[in-house]
Amino acid sequence: MAIVLDVKDAREWSYRGEGAVNLVLSYRGTSPHFLGKVLRIQKVPTNGSENENGHPGLTMHEIILWKDVKELASAPTREIAEHFFVQHVMCPLLGSEHVDAGIRILVSREFLEEVEKNVLRKRPTWRVDAAKVNLRSDSILLMSDHSIFPHVTPQEELCICVEIKPKCGFLPVSEFIIESNALKRRTTRFKMHQALKFHQGKISYISGYDPLDMFSRSKDRLDKAIKDLFMTPQNNFRVFVNGGLIFGGFGGGAESTNSKAGQAFEDALKNIIFAKEEGMRTEFFLELISEAVFSSGLLNRLLEVQKLDIFDIEGAIHVYYNVISQPCMVCRDLGNDLSKRFNTLHSISMEESWKILRDYLIAATAKDLSMMISFRPREDGKRESSYSLVSLKSTNQNFDYKASFIDLDLKPLKKMEYYYELDKKIVSSYVKMVNSGKGMACSY
Repeated sequence: MAIVLDVKDAREWSYRGEGAVNLVLSYRGTSPHFLGKVLRIQKVPTNGSENENGHPGLTMHEIILWKDVKELASAPTREIAEHFFVQHVMCPLLGSEHVDAGIRILVSREFLEEVEKNVLRKRPTWRVDAAKVNLRSDSILLMSDHSIFPHVTPQEELCICVEIKPKCGFLPVSEFIIESNALKRRTTRFKMHQALKFHQGKISYISGYDPLDMFSRSKDRLDKAIKDLFMTPQNNFRVFVNGGLIFGGFGGGAESTNSKAGQAFEDALKNIIFAKEEGMRTEFFLELISEAVFSSGLLNRLLEVQKLDIFDIEGAIHVYYNVISQPCMVCRDLGNDLSKRFNTLHSISMEESWKILRDYLIAATAKDLSMMISFRPREDGKRESSYSLVSLKSTNQNFDYKASFIDLDLKPLKKMEYYYELDKKIVSSYVKMVNSGKGMACSY
């Protein structure tokens, strides 16, 4: 970590987007060290205490949880722990060819202050209200910019990239889901969560996207999933050309695709997708995405990791109380009759309890990550390439493509109670929407 970013360097980094945990900045300077790179800068809650803004690493319980990953368990700060989590936990599960753990580089407080000031106007208001840059970080993550290809000459710069949040791709079958929540076994978490977001005013349209279509291994259903994401991108679908965002929203997302946005996107594809008829470039590009996702097999591997969550939050929450050595608040609220079914969970060994929680949190990361798939037209007659090839038969074009997983954040163990309460809110909101008969009225 010999490189140190200072206040004078801040102007060379521009806002790319953000999630709940990190800001992402792309490089616009000329230094060969940073060309083709992005920075991930940790955020902290705006209303958090000063202690939350500091350097502590894992909690006492998390150190035990991850004791088999020595570098992770002994990390001096949480940022470094998250780096080791990606490197030593998620990378082996998802494949090193699809995961870039990045490297940590030193930064000054002045650099972070200047960055926070520079990006403020581009951040969605609700993101600004919720979190700010962690000014007490002394290092940040430098990663490859997966929205572009590493290039040698300007002629090779043309690149289009799609970022997709696939979300949870299976229905839970856990025996610990109580009967009043049985609809979880037949309705996706994504669909139910849409109801809560609509109720909270975070979205105005219910997405038609169904993760079960995305993970179905059926080409027709995958085609439908990609089109549904395009129609209601929210924060689940974005497109970049040469690293610049051309579709979808910064940090917050674009709720739905109107005719103006659709035409602008169609125009942006002119030099990338060949089509004789106006209006067909978008359709062909969505077809290209579907073909790449289908042929890559990425989703198969991702689904395996998501399915490490065997017990659902309704089972895992009981195990959580085992490891923190506290009376189970869930059993207390359920009452004696309902809580009896969870006795088996409360009688398992501590070793089993830790494993269930590790698997649950790893799966939670896999359910919330993003995929970035970048495409570059392959020149006629150019056969040798280190990248995979995908053919767009509709236009008789060939593309190099590469696929990466990003946003592999380490989920805090202390959020287990939050996850349980959120799950209850999601189910309750969906039930209310179904009972009110308003579900279809909200969809595009």
